[in-house]
Amino acid sequence: MASPQKLTPGRALTMLFTGAFALACLYPFIMVISGSLTTRQAAATYGFTLVPREFSTEAYKILFSNSWAIINGYKVTLAVTFIGTAASILTNSMMAFALSQPSLPGKKALNIYVLITMLFNGGMVPWYIVCTRYLHLKDSLFALIIPMLAGAWNIFLIRNYFRSIPYDLYESAKIDGAGDFYAFIRIYVPLAKPVLATVLLFTALGYWNDWWLGLMLIEKQELQPLQMLLRAIISNIQFLQTMDSSPQMQLMMANIPGDGVRMALVVITTGPIIALYPFVQRYFVKGIMIGSVKG
Repeated sequence: MASPQKLTPGRALTMLFTGAFALACLYPFIMVISGSLTTRQAAATYGFTLVPREFSTEAYKILFSNSWAIINGYKVTLAVTFIGTAASILTNSMMAFALSQPSLPGKKALNIYVLITMLFNGGMVPWYIVCTRYLHLKDSLFALIIPMLAGAWNIFLIRNYFRSIPYDLYESAKIDGAGDFYAFIRIYVPLAKPVLATVLLFTALGYWNDWWLGLMLIEKQELQPLQMLLRAIISNIQFLQTMDSSPQMQLMMANIPGDGVRMALVVITTGPIIALYPFVQRYFVKGIMIGSVKG
């Protein structure tokens, strides 16, 4: 049984610095949660504090005034995040596997083709025409998945990691009669967990936080993702607070905690995705470093 490490002054200083840094990172989240649970009057008088001066759940009541829409938005966003992330990891890793093979015909041209997509794009109007007229993605769940399916940066990150895997393993599998897909699934994927976990986190964050695809391609309310729905709620509150209206309406809008609603929005949208990070954080640094410098 290993004996515990001696607490040296240097180790104690490192632990103290790490703990202080962790608290500094946690401080904004606590402020956001506290700000979402305080009244408009208390925020205007005392500012936002770590502990609410006047406790109120009015911001959450406003956001959940149409609970069906919020719940449905969660369902759409969860489905898009899970399906899109899984499909994106498979697509990017298979493309990266092909580009990492020295024997691939036209490998240089394919690498340049993928690289060009990082530097240039056709613009918003051609993109919209392709998505709606040719891919028929209008008002479809696939409209929230397919446009973000492949990413050049993720492909190169995984490709560079695959290049760090000894090619002899692939040749040995081929001698034993394994096909390319078998070698990819049974050799490369298990050895590439760090970089795949890193890309998984980036991809899941992208799908979870996306509202642009919903704004451009979704008109049906039942297909609106959570981010777009909550963005619409904030926009409506801002519009009502700035428009000229009756004194009764102005008084009612003055009592709506606009900043509190925004902070409640942050809590609602970031809470679930934060739960993903502990499962992938041990692979994160290793994956991003090796995938970015090897190759």
